[in-house]
Amino acid sequence: MPDVNSELSTDSKQKLVSDMKVVVSHAEELLRATAGVADEKMNDLRERIGQSLRDAKLRLADAEGAVVDKTKAAARATDDFVHENPWRAVGVAAVVGLLLGAVISRR
Repeated sequence: MPDVNSELSTDSKQKLVSDMKVVVSHAEELLRATAGVADEKMNDLRERIGQSLRDAKLRLADAEGAVVDKTKAAARATDDFVHENPWRAVGVAAVVGLLLGAVISRR
């Protein structure tokens, strides 16, 4: 089975973490809104959802940490490349700037 972490880009992971935070927030809000309901089935459901939310928060924190670590690693690699190849980095930046300028000027 392929590793999902290696298949998702950092941007995709950041979006997933952001979306999951929204879902967790909404689920917590739902739990608070139903706190006054004293039905036994509702209490069981709230307990299961509460446990799932605690687990999801832990996994979310791990995923967020992984995104931060990968972003820092990419920044370090870029910094190392620029320090080892300053003129090449300047050339690449110039070409990218020219291409962006050409694309923007066509609009």
